Amino acid sequence: MADNARDSDLVLHVKDANIDRHTCRRIVPMEVLSMAMKAALEILGYKHCYHGFDIDTNVRDLDMWAEACAAKYEGKGKFGRAEFDQLLGHCMAVTDAPCSSFAAELIDAYPEAKVILVEREIEAWFKSFNILMELPFMPSLRIAALLDPSWTGKRTRFWQKWLANEFGATTLDKVREVARARYRAHNAKVRSVTPQERLLEYELGSGWEPLCEFLGKQVPDVPFPRLNEAAELKEKLRVRSGKSVRRGLHNLASGLGICAAVAWGYYWWKRCG
Repeated sequence: MADNARDSDLVLHVKDANIDRHTCRRIVPMEVLSMAMKAALEILGYKHCYHGFDIDTNVRDLDMWAEACAAKYEGKGKFGRAEFDQLLGHCMAVTDAPCSSFAAELIDAYPEAKVILVEREIEAWFKSFNILMELPFMPSLRIAALLDPSWTGKRTRFWQKWLANEFGATTLDKVREVARARYRAHNAKVRSVTPQERLLEYELGSGWEPLCEFLGKQVPDVPFPRLNEAAELKEKLRVRSGKSVRRGLHNLASGLGICAAVAWGYYWWKRCG
């Protein structure tokens, strides 16, 4: 946990990459489509493994994720392999949201990729999910979004709209109400659209052997990563919130400084005029 905390604190000070994914292309093959297991996949050599927290270091990814949502949920435009290659061309694997919302589209776009469906006890999943879902509805975050529209505001607006599309919910209580059913429906959808030879239904706690056999990898000589997911999520959200506050205060101070300079200039203009 200490190492994770140090890594997270580094993210707090990382300047946003400001990469426009529209200008990118695929530079590594897409090999694995999974909705979890980022740490395990990266140990096996799948670099880079996309996760929702990637957005924290390149918020412009949301431009293309918004286009993907518009195509999926509103029928506006198209979003297929060419667009996924732009957005995820630097990735050999994907995990977690928002990728999970496009499981069927990704499975169709990358027929050469193997699919891992991670089986979790539903209440354990809900505990982690609930930690994440509380954030977009926090009143303090709405204030931070106003003070920092280009980073915090952009992320907040996207996740609120994503929740409305994915869960049909605009309140935290409603999200919680439908979450378990949505989780089961997602898993059923993945099973229905994935050819059996491409699919591994992996049960957490099974270790390296079934995963490596499916992927054709040697079993690593390190323990299978077992993170305290709730604690890990809380740490990442602490850093994310800290970055939002830091950016918001910087913007507020800059705005106040400009106002003070204008007021001072006006005062001397009137005095000297």
